[in-house]
Amino acid sequence: MGEAEIAELLPRRRPAQERSRRRFDEILRAARALLVEVGFEAFTADQVALRAGVPIGSLYQFFGNKYAIVCELDRIDTANIRKELESFAAEIPSLDWAQLLEKMLDHLAVAWRTDPSRRVVWLAMQATPTTRVIAAQHERELASDVTRLLAPLTPGSPMADREVVAEVLVHVSYSMLNFSIRDGQSHPQAIEELKRLVIGYLHVAEHEAADRRATGGE
Repeated sequence: MGEAEIAELLPRRRPAQERSRRRFDEILRAARALLVEVGFEAFTADQVALRAGVPIGSLYQFFGNKYAIVCELDRIDTANIRKELESFAAEIPSLDWAQLLEKMLDHLAVAWRTDPSRRVVWLAMQATPTTRVIAAQHERELASDVTRLLAPLTPGSPMADREVVAEVLVHVSYSMLNFSIRDGQSHPQAIEELKRLVIGYLHVAEHEAADRRATGGE
């Protein structure tokens, strides 16, 4: 994937002045609401501008196309989750990793259930190869935070192992969170299964790391 293709899906500029920031934020709020209402296929930049009450030229000052708008929404969602993780990090080392994951997944499940735009944005990011690349970048940023969370909880595991585990946890959790509210339904059992999956996975990863340490392996 070329850098030029990636750059096309980044904001053309980020506002510095208060008036421009308000317009930028209003465009994104309108886009999020519209995306939930009509879905990604029917979603257009013209409709976003109309909903936001701004000239289409003003929208294009910030975003080159509808894909760039969706990528920015996904970036915001990722940034919000990263902030939420910080609050859980403050509870370490009072929690072990199983307790931490249970609390974190319960919290995220409520967020997904009460904010339908999270799933709609996530699905929209699967629309093209380039948006999928950006979605993967955002997942890696989140996984880097999870790696740091795991460090004091699994002190004997090599950093490379924690990085892989974190990326798997993020990807599986995203997929299952979105599955849990598929077709507008809430599926609490899906969240319970997600907990079993990730906790079981971490148990295996932890035991494997302990075995390697015991045998002097890397």
